[in-house]
Amino acid sequence: MATVCQIGCGMIGKVMAIDISKRHDLHLSDIDQSSLSEVKALDPSIKTKCFNFNNIDVLKSFLEPADIVLVAVPGHLGYNLLKTIIGLKKNIVDISFSPEDLLSLDKMATDNNVTVIFDAGLAPGIPNFLLGNINKEENVKKFKYFVGGLPKNPIPPYNYKAPFSPVDVVEEYTRPARIMENGEVIIKPALTDIEQRYYSNTGMLEGFNTDGLRSILITMRHIPNMVEKTLRFPGHAQLINKEIKSRKIIPGDKDNLNRLFKLWKPSPDELEFTVLDIIIETETKKHNYFLYDETNLKENTTSMARTTGYTASAVVDILDQNIFIEKGVFPPELVGSNKKVINYLLNHLKAKNIQLKKIS
Repeated sequence: MATVCQIGCGMIGKVMAIDISKRHDLHLSDIDQSSLSEVKALDPSIKTKCFNFNNIDVLKSFLEPADIVLVAVPGHLGYNLLKTIIGLKKNIVDISFSPEDLLSLDKMATDNNVTVIFDAGLAPGIPNFLLGNINKEENVKKFKYFVGGLPKNPIPPYNYKAPFSPVDVVEEYTRPARIMENGEVIIKPALTDIEQRYYSNTGMLEGFNTDGLRSILITMRHIPNMVEKTLRFPGHAQLINKEIKSRKIIPGDKDNLNRLFKLWKPSPDELEFTVLDIIIETETKKHNYFLYDETNLKENTTSMARTTGYTASAVVDILDQNIFIEKGVFPPELVGSNKKVINYLLNHLKAKNIQLKKIS
């Protein structure tokens, strides 16, 4: 059992906290006391503290007992927070999806003798772990995945509800997408190269370019063709593009984005689902993995929170049990080259009734 200090208690953070507290001594923090109280009511053993993460003195005091720090904050806060925590010589599991290059912190982590595993969620996360595992044994030629979290009962015009921060969603829609084509990194606008994908669980969806490859463009540069696409209901990408061009959606404008907060906020009884479709082609094989998960009414947890949160909590266990012991900053594809990591992750998800099926 480890002492885990978790920073962030949002929709996904709450699910992680309850899971981690079953196996570890959990200290939980957030800027919203109501979120902390909600989790505390479910498990009184969890120690909670409400404070602003920019208060370095309080942050240092909160993290003092930590063996492992779990970071679950909005992306724009992640990089500087990680720098501070590394300086405190704490091991980290991170799902903040920061836009900065976290590999740039590798020397700092090594000098401080700590392990940092970032992007340890659904996606990036699960596809990276699997790619790292297959890449160790086979000559990968193509890597492509589709991922999305969507409402079961979509409401026009957006047909979408945000399972995490709408600010991060809009940032994802406006950040140029980096993909690998024939061994070259190509930059394309997000929301482009729309293709239709039909799944029996969901009906027809559309996939479009977003900037989800991240560290893979550096660590797996030898793979000639790689792309990540976000899944939405058909017509969503065209509508978002139109509203960005007309400035009905203004990225970075909080007042403007408040409209989307209201429209995209899931209601407490909102039913939703998550789809992850991974294709990895080698010289001789095609590996296709498929994940479909829905709101768990018994647990009162969303599929996005489950698939992201339980992946991250598995990585906390992986550090605690010394399954992965290297020091430095690591994306999931490098951690996934360890077969024991993959086995633990998949078994943990299976125990949570999250089925990642190998189609081919």
